[in-house]
Amino acid sequence: KDANAALLSNFEVYQLLTDLKQQRKESGKTKQSSGQQNLNTIMYETLKYISKTPCRFQSPEIVREFLVAMKDHKLTK
Repeated sequence: KDANAALLSNFEVYQLLTDLKQQRKESGKTKQSSGQQNLNTIMYETLKYISKTPCRFQSPEIVREFLVAMKDHKLTK
């Protein structure tokens, strides 16, 4: 599959952002460029919004089960 055309679920985005946030805490870098500050703001706002959705309580198994259950319906994008 084309990696540039893939869709991400809210769960995948939430997991990615929480992992990135944890990595940044562990690295402890304090000096940041303005571009990095803008990226941090975008990450913060996205994580803040997406944390209020049900994806916060999902797991990879739940997403996989859903995809298997929907496969028979042959849905498209």
